[in-house]
Amino acid sequence: MARILRLSLSVILLSLAPNVSAHEGSHEQIVVAADADWATRHMAEEHHISTFDASTFFSLHDYDSLGLWSPADIRRTYGLSDPSTAHISEAEKTRVVNEVLALYDTDLTHSISRDEFVSAWDSGVRLPDFGMGPGHHGDDEYEYEIHHWEKYHSGDDVKEEDLTHPEDIEHFRKHEEEERRREEWEAKEKKGIVEANIPAKFRVN
Repeated sequence: MARILRLSLSVILLSLAPNVSAHEGSHEQIVVAADADWATRHMAEEHHISTFDASTFFSLHDYDSLGLWSPADIRRTYGLSDPSTAHISEAEKTRVVNEVLALYDTDLTHSISRDEFVSAWDSGVRLPDFGMGPGHHGDDEYEYEIHHWEKYHSGDDVKEEDLTHPEDIEHFRKHEEEERRREEWEAKEKKGIVEANIPAKFRVN
């Protein structure tokens, strides 16, 4: 365990340091009103942003910078591609996408343009809360940083002995597993041909 903590502390400090300076919001946990709409809570919890307009929200979730939200973008924004929503059926996820499209896709192209989103937003249309969570859509490092590291370990005086929360241990375990796999792969490559790289049809049985 100590080896895991030493390894992961270095990895996390190196990986999180540049992210902290580049993060969209401040780094404080934002308290939102109990009756806040889903988008407001999403921006507070997932991005640490308390003030935004429709165009900002759209751009932040236009993952391919195409000026359009595709069904895949809607799924991702609601966290429906995240492991935390794996228990939700595909039918329910499709329902979410279709309901959002029905609200904003006025030209029926099965996508939402910035103009469509902003126009509907300015007329009072808000993204519904489907009760499926805050919309986790970052990678593991981002989600760990914003939901745990910034809350419990922010500052320049982080010590190894402080990183013992269940979330820390699980995060470190993943890093350790990734490191083990990388070392195994490099060891195989040093021996020559890696059989796993050869397509099955070309292998000699």
